[in-house]
Amino acid sequence: MDSFAEPRRLADGAISLIDVRTQVTQLENDLRSKDVPLSGRIIQVCHYLPVIASFARRPTPSDIPSPPATPPAHASDIPPSPTAEQAPAVEQPVEPSSRWAFRSRYGHSAMVSGIDSLSETHDQVFVGWTGDIECATPSSADGESSDAPTNKIPASSVSEEDRAEFDNALRQYASRDENKSTKEMQHVPVWLDDKDAHGHYDGYCKQTLWPLFHYLLWQDVATEYASADSHWAPYSAVNAVFARRVAEIYQPGDLIWIHDYHLLLVPSLIRQTLPDASVGLFVHTPFPSSEVFRCLPRRNEILDGMLGANLICFQTYSYSRHFTSSCIRVCGYEVTSRGGIDVQGHVAAISYSPVGVDADRVAKDILRPGIQPKLEALRTLYEGKKIIVGRDKLDVVKGVVQKLRAFEKLLQDYPQWIGNVVLIQVTSPALSDSPKLERQVSELVAHINGEYGSLDFIPVHHYHQTIKKDEFYALLSVADLGVITPLRDGMNTTSMEFVISQERTKKSPLVLSEFMGISSNMTDAMQINPWNLSEVAAAMHRGLSMSEEEKLSRHQSLYKIRLGSSNMARQTPFMPKAHLESRYMQAKKRLFLFDYDGTLTPIVKVPSAAVPSKDTLLALETLTADPATSWLGMSAEHGGFIREPGQATWSNFTESLDMSWMADVLEIFKYYTERTTGSAIEVKKSAITWHYRSADPEWGLFQCHQCQDLLENNLARKRPIEVLVGKKNLEVRPLAINKGEITPANTRVTLEPPLSVTLLAKDKEAFTPVELAIERDAIFTTAVGHSSKRTLAVWHVTTPEEVVEHMLHLVRDVIPEDARPALADAPEPEPSSSHL
Repeated sequence: MDSFAEPRRLADGAISLIDVRTQVTQLENDLRSKDVPLSGRIIQVCHYLPVIASFARRPTPSDIPSPPATPPAHASDIPPSPTAEQAPAVEQPVEPSSRWAFRSRYGHSAMVSGIDSLSETHDQVFVGWTGDIECATPSSADGESSDAPTNKIPASSVSEEDRAEFDNALRQYASRDENKSTKEMQHVPVWLDDKDAHGHYDGYCKQTLWPLFHYLLWQDVATEYASADSHWAPYSAVNAVFARRVAEIYQPGDLIWIHDYHLLLVPSLIRQTLPDASVGLFVHTPFPSSEVFRCLPRRNEILDGMLGANLICFQTYSYSRHFTSSCIRVCGYEVTSRGGIDVQGHVAAISYSPVGVDADRVAKDILRPGIQPKLEALRTLYEGKKIIVGRDKLDVVKGVVQKLRAFEKLLQDYPQWIGNVVLIQVTSPALSDSPKLERQVSELVAHINGEYGSLDFIPVHHYHQTIKKDEFYALLSVADLGVITPLRDGMNTTSMEFVISQERTKKSPLVLSEFMGISSNMTDAMQINPWNLSEVAAAMHRGLSMSEEEKLSRHQSLYKIRLGSSNMARQTPFMPKAHLESRYMQAKKRLFLFDYDGTLTPIVKVPSAAVPSKDTLLALETLTADPATSWLGMSAEHGGFIREPGQATWSNFTESLDMSWMADVLEIFKYYTERTTGSAIEVKKSAITWHYRSADPEWGLFQCHQCQDLLENNLARKRPIEVLVGKKNLEVRPLAINKGEITPANTRVTLEPPLSVTLLAKDKEAFTPVELAIERDAIFTTAVGHSSKRTLAVWHVTTPEEVVEHMLHLVRDVIPEDARPALADAPEPEPSSSHL
């Protein structure tokens, strides 16, 4: 089976928003019944607030010019004074209730609509940058440099008092929208230094990340190297400000959602401050393949920042697959059986869920009274002609040039449409101007009109402007064909708005680029490769000639909306130092059982480099010196060998076992080693391991699964062995050898003699079951990794360094300093060829 194929979706898998809310309510009730704290709030972290703010500054004396001297007047020039009743009231300057004014910010309508829809059931907090503050009374004498825009106010000049007034004014502005929402929507501004804000957005976001994510690779930027990394500092600084702002308002139980590529470092920064917070990241743009993404100089920092989230969500399955591949190939991380990314025990779940539009809002918008007159005017203007409509931003990735060339190809290959079809193309200005692209589009429009037009017929009507909502929906409603041809796009909402607008009119078909995130969900649109001009022209011809029955059938399919779902792992609480110390002091006997790699030392690529630190040796030696510590020995090869304190030799538990199976396993491992470049075999005394850390990550993982399947379904059924999947390795060992055999799992247990012990015993009758006098809360089963790591352990610590820190805590607080071994000045241990 192709592991890269997109998972199938059920044909009848449509889920209504009401069903989703019902499931959310049930989940919340289940969590409350388990005493899981829920605040009921969702913190939405976005780059911008959904408003544009303007500020009327108090004029300073230098801002107010001195009036000219009043010229002397003759008495005859002065009219007689009116009576008191006739005198108009003199207008005195009145201090406004607020000098802040707001208006809606357009853009990201799908995201904002989705956030608004959650306000029916949840209190929400919208965290975002204030944006540039506009001056309500622009003045050139504002102290700014000559090249600074005079209608902007520096954020640094806004006082704390004015910022507090901003919060109050914004709260009043938001409260005016009393529609269907019954829950609170709080807006929390993030104030940024202007230089950092624009270095972040205009610099790193727009010059580095946006081109990369759209497969442009900065080829349109003159200074490629500088543009790829020169704005990293402001990008990092702004992400840190956002993370601090979220931490300030966070309450236990809040759900944090971070949106888009502007804030990719925020998940990890929040994780460091709020390790138990539930964090989601939704990437609204495409995510490129690993071969493209690895060109980014800060690739590791970006991926590690994103992987701080519990859930990372993309628009399509292919984008999520690209991200997973980048994590494997660039960072060397592993994929769990459920498809998540394992980062030092913290598992980040990966999912995809296409964003849609607020269909109810769009359906209401197309009923606006101003739309019908404009629609009738368009019908009259183009009477007798088919209308093709396109509406895009004038960005290089939107495919406007390709669309125009394909339209020319339509008129060339199907001359019957000359004089009978027009293309109305609206290109709204992009965030960054591209004079070269504007000139190219204008020249192409002039060429087509000159070649195929006449005195009474103009084939292409190009409008480079932002059109109003009434005009936009009138244009979508009157169209005989919609054509949307981006070269790369995350989620194009115009395609969905086109379908909804056509519900009340012609049910016209849609030509859609296959390189859009929405294309996989709109399979009944005519999907094309925008680079193949003949294919696009043929699709246009088919759409214009389509029968009414086929139009209706395609439209009805496109009108359906689908939703997805996700899940979360349970959270393991952090190891309580005070409780550990208390039980340690009460205990008359103590037993410590430590793993080595990943517990006492970090996991490293070369096993011989996994040596204990000075602090680790100090903690182990000191705890061993405590008379109350009943046993602290060493085991090797998963418990196959044991060396007790004071002994110079190792006890081999495998001596009496049949180890002939190792030859069969070795032959299988050799087969896969020959076919997996970079893999190697490690033969131990009691086990045999196949490593693929140096192989291609995805091919190595695939071969590992194939080898595991072969071993488990053939050899392991006939022999007393077990197959274990480790970190970039596959190991086979005897079933009788297990370092966890002697670990108690219940409150009060009867411990049977471990099989690995009785294998060496000459007098097996000497080992009888022993009842352990131990209480459950005196057993500290601990996982090393993040709290979301799937484990049966009761507690967790994040890193091996914290394991050592907990041991040193007991050393400092329990054992007198004069009774501790002197290791502070000991040299660092040398790497050796073997490890515990």
